[in-house]
Amino acid sequence: MPQPEISCGSPPRRDIVELARRAEELGYARFWVYDSPALYGDLWVALARIAEATRRIGLGTGVAVPSLRHPMVTASAIATLEELAPGRLVCAFGTGFTARRAMGKKPLAWATVARQVQQVRALLRGETVLIDGAACAMIHSPGFAPKRPIEVPLWLAPMGPKGLAAAREALADGVILPFEPAPGFARCAVLVSGTVLEAGEDHATPRVREAAGGWFKTMYHAAWEQSPSAVDGLPGGAEWRRKIEALRPEGERHLAVHEGHVEAIPERERFLLEAAGPLLTQIGWTGDEASVRARIEKAVAGGATEIAYMPSGPDIPRELAAFARAAKL
Repeated sequence: MPQPEISCGSPPRRDIVELARRAEELGYARFWVYDSPALYGDLWVALARIAEATRRIGLGTGVAVPSLRHPMVTASAIATLEELAPGRLVCAFGTGFTARRAMGKKPLAWATVARQVQQVRALLRGETVLIDGAACAMIHSPGFAPKRPIEVPLWLAPMGPKGLAAAREALADGVILPFEPAPGFARCAVLVSGTVLEAGEDHATPRVREAAGGWFKTMYHAAWEQSPSAVDGLPGGAEWRRKIEALRPEGERHLAVHEGHVEAIPERERFLLEAAGPLLTQIGWTGDEASVRARIEKAVAGGATEIAYMPSGPDIPRELAAFARAAKL
């Protein structure tokens, strides 16, 4: 069985450089950074900080949302990172489910994502591209960006048949997907969450609740976005929805729904950690070292070339070290 790359990631945060350095020490292949401006700091600033503070570890946008920036802005940011850390950058793009929902907008259509990724690729090649009716090209002078063409892999984060079709149509250099790989791509990263359990730990262990709770509560966010009443079928969902509706008026409730996302658990949501029961450890890859290794092997057998671990909770260095041991880095 081929050995996959093991990567990790985090949203932009104050201590992201320290986390990236620790990931590099542990042997992780790449450090992915989230793109949700309503929730976290700036993606490109965070990547530039990491690029200058590390020597080997790869860098990734996990994932960038095209609508947040003009394609020229994105191309220029990519050029800057490529100059800071030559050959270390991978840029993945998606529809912006959380990033856009947190600002009250629907995710982008896949056709829009594919078109804008193709525009960025053409700009990086040094081509002139018609964008919003105007001719655009990277006309940077020497010393202000690398010489074109700039060869940075551009990936997509497809969801469902339309997303996979868009990835193939846009000739994506790779894909990053939650939970399960998709066949037919030369590079396929599987995005996973969860925590590696120590002997005697279970869903009721305080450490496990804190480490697994952040990703667990995103189920409520996703369900609410489909239909607010859909959360009522989740543990504690009806109470969670009542609190959201009391906190913000209609038209503003998305601000309360997505607060914290995977990185913080507001006090009003902490009851979910107990209401979840055993379900808390069934979301993501929570389990002992042996079960995590088995999941990695299964994902590789299904076509994964990379496992992208996205920890949460108050002790990210612990989570990174535990997953690295389970993956035998």
